[in-house]
Amino acid sequence: MDFKDTLLMPKTEFPMRGNLPKREPEIQGKWEELNIYEKVQKRTEGRPFFILHDGPPYANGDIHIGHALNKILKDMIVRYKSMSGYSSPYVPGWDTHGLPIEQALTNKGVKRKEMTVAEFRKLCEEYAYEQIDSQRSQFKRLGVRGDWENPYITLKPAYEAQQIKVFGEMAKKGYIYKGLKPVYWSPSSESALAEAEIEYKDKRSPSIYVGFKVKNGNSVLAEDVEIVIWTTTPWTIPANLGISVHPELTYVVVAANGRKFLVAEALLESVANEIGWENPSVLQKVQGKDLEKVIAEHPLYGRDSLVMLGEHVTTDAGTGCVHTAPGHGEDDFIVGQKYGLEVLSPVDDKGNMTAEAEGFEGLFYDEANKPITEKLQEEGALLKLSFITHSYPHDWRTKKPVIFRATAQWFASIKDFRSDLLQAINDTRFVPAWGETRLYNMVRDRGDWCISRQRAWGVPIPVFYAENGEAIITDETIDHVSGLFREHGSNIWFERDAKDLLPEGFTHPGSPNGQFTKETDIMDVWFDSGSSHQAVLLERDDLQRPADLYLEGSDQYRGWFNSSLSTAVAVTGKAPYNGILSHGFVLDGEGRKMSKSLGNVVVPAKVMNQLGADILRLWVASVDYQADVRVSDPILKQVAEVYRKIRNTFRFLLGNLDDFNPKRDAVAFEDLREVDQFMLVKLNKLIKHVNKSYENYEFAGVYHAVNNFCTLDLSAFYLDFAKDILYIEAAGNADRRAIQTVLYESLQSLVKLVAPILPHTADEVWSFIPSVSEESVQLTDLPEAREIPQADQLESKWNAFLKVRDEVLKALEEARNEKVIGKSLTAKVSLYVNSKTKELLDSIEENLGQLFIVSGFEVAGSYDEAPAHALKLDQAAIVVTKAEGETCERCWVVTPEVGKVEEYPTLCPRCASVVKENYEQ
Repeated sequence: MDFKDTLLMPKTEFPMRGNLPKREPEIQGKWEELNIYEKVQKRTEGRPFFILHDGPPYANGDIHIGHALNKILKDMIVRYKSMSGYSSPYVPGWDTHGLPIEQALTNKGVKRKEMTVAEFRKLCEEYAYEQIDSQRSQFKRLGVRGDWENPYITLKPAYEAQQIKVFGEMAKKGYIYKGLKPVYWSPSSESALAEAEIEYKDKRSPSIYVGFKVKNGNSVLAEDVEIVIWTTTPWTIPANLGISVHPELTYVVVAANGRKFLVAEALLESVANEIGWENPSVLQKVQGKDLEKVIAEHPLYGRDSLVMLGEHVTTDAGTGCVHTAPGHGEDDFIVGQKYGLEVLSPVDDKGNMTAEAEGFEGLFYDEANKPITEKLQEEGALLKLSFITHSYPHDWRTKKPVIFRATAQWFASIKDFRSDLLQAINDTRFVPAWGETRLYNMVRDRGDWCISRQRAWGVPIPVFYAENGEAIITDETIDHVSGLFREHGSNIWFERDAKDLLPEGFTHPGSPNGQFTKETDIMDVWFDSGSSHQAVLLERDDLQRPADLYLEGSDQYRGWFNSSLSTAVAVTGKAPYNGILSHGFVLDGEGRKMSKSLGNVVVPAKVMNQLGADILRLWVASVDYQADVRVSDPILKQVAEVYRKIRNTFRFLLGNLDDFNPKRDAVAFEDLREVDQFMLVKLNKLIKHVNKSYENYEFAGVYHAVNNFCTLDLSAFYLDFAKDILYIEAAGNADRRAIQTVLYESLQSLVKLVAPILPHTADEVWSFIPSVSEESVQLTDLPEAREIPQADQLESKWNAFLKVRDEVLKALEEARNEKVIGKSLTAKVSLYVNSKTKELLDSIEENLGQLFIVSGFEVAGSYDEAPAHALKLDQAAIVVTKAEGETCERCWVVTPEVGKVEEYPTLCPRCASVVKENYEQ
């Protein structure tokens, strides 16, 4: 007889190699067949909702690693909630309007000016849907479960109709107005931008000091004094209408270089150094407030430049006398309004100087800097020219500099309901907690929201104009336009004349001849996505407002979190979310931003093709995602190694459950040995820890706990010694069935616990588990911790044993290195212990030799009696020697008992008994 055939070795068809790039699409195919999303929703019907509302990615280009991080985090939360007592539908969305799609079509050779706006918009829509289809397949490949066939899309008629309702409701409350104000203007996009569309990058700019001669000193200043201003935007000098000073600052008139100049006293030294004044002498001191309404002369045009008082003036830099162009700066505009100045902005949509900038007409604003500076030099007004590199606002799409430019725009008044916004932020739960401060400060400090854009591809601002120029926004017009958009889509705005877009028979006192025109601007795309709480959460029966959670990157405090809050509070008085969770950005392995030029871009599709989506998902679970995270090939390889250990654990558990039927073979908890009960206590702790980690969105806690349970509790301890029972004993042996009971419970629990993170692997393992009734682990709930009697005492006792075992393993390792023994089964261990450790070992009924995986074991005496050559450690002094006897051919234990059973001369009595009773014909 070949005794190998009598061993109950692990048996499973679950493959050792994941081969995820090939296997995951097959598993996803099964999900499609099962219609798993619908099945999950059906199973959880009637449970309380947990709604994670998807912030829509922009429909342009392949998904990047930041998209993957975001969507996987969302999926893990939704899967967890669906398995823990909630109904958690997930409706993915897409943001589809705006400049990038216009730009993409232009880059493809579309000649926008050769077609109507409606025709161009049709091409934009087609392009958006192509991009959605591409991105959808990529998101699904990540294993993200959702209602992919019914996503929300901001260009859909029903969505646009609700957006119009949001606009109308805000207008009704008086929050919408049209005004001439300086706004961020992008010459490269030819459109106004909101603060959320600005990013700051370094720019090299001219830095000039200019003298403005006093024209009327109001008995405060002599007329030979020049007021010194400093600016890094010489192109705004033609728009200068005034100079601002701080009422509380002290100003000095100094004599320098044969002329007299006025600057703030606190800045005199730095200005003198910068311009090169040698030993300037102070002739006069004057308070800022006394300079009010002094009139200076514009150095280029000779017109008046009014001195005004402004609290915005600081002594951080410059001269304390601030060049004020009301058409090109927010503070300038505010102070200019106070003093009744006009709003002069001699720059057109493309950034070119207009005829109002006499002498510089047609020049691009940045190119006008040089000739303007030369003209100032010619007039004797330029005191110093140098260049500085400073942080400057750029258009976050085109990456080109923006300017402040006064134009007539539509605004949402934030100040009118700011206190409600701040209260809504206080009522929201933020993870991480600093998100609250960040959003609060942004809302507290932000100006009114410029919501109009001068583009073609977007939702039109639903405003009509009467013959007298009056803007018309009424309940009647809003309802009518909303209904038209719901039926036809917003393209109808560009296909029909104003009169055909108004309700039938509509009249207005401002249009005696019945003539109307319509607004041509579209809404800021942040208004589009910011309306999703109404267009999606309110519109769909399977969702509800407010959502429980919004989860996006930390850049969305100024973006979607902010615009959603503004529209929701304006319309409902409350935030559209109960909680906000934000994540950081993805950097390369060295903490650098990813860029094609550096060659450090990690592409999700490539990772999935090489390693699989579950590796990418496990990486997401492993990182502290609330800060910036790192990813690289070496980092992913480390994660793949952890995955391999988890997978091997699953395989070992499955392999040793091949002959186990839980209904027939499971052992009741009270009938298990203590060591088996101890493992269930450890499993119970894991379940508690993992559930709490999921609840707090701490996925790294799940990752580390599962990894430690698999590698330390199972592989390094329980499974290590269990092999001697699982393989050697007869199938129905009580100890073997006890261990299988623990393995079965551990396997089921582990698979469920990792299912939100590793859905493909979890479902694959689930299909191999004996006696499970559900067709997918996704149709189960997470395990709950159970009450185990005397769990603490049990854990305390066996943790103490593990300390002793660790020392025994250390001693065995040393003996192996010194060639005293080979494998641990060739060893005999003699322990010399203190009374506490002896008491512990005496209380253990299990076979200690088996637990230490040695052939001979004894407690040989007290710690003090240990021989000199013993390895003295904290718990015991240990002597390792070669075990006496022969090696059993079947179990490899070394014992003098081998050959005691006559008919099996190469076996120990235990193996002889098993073979005799179970394998003899």
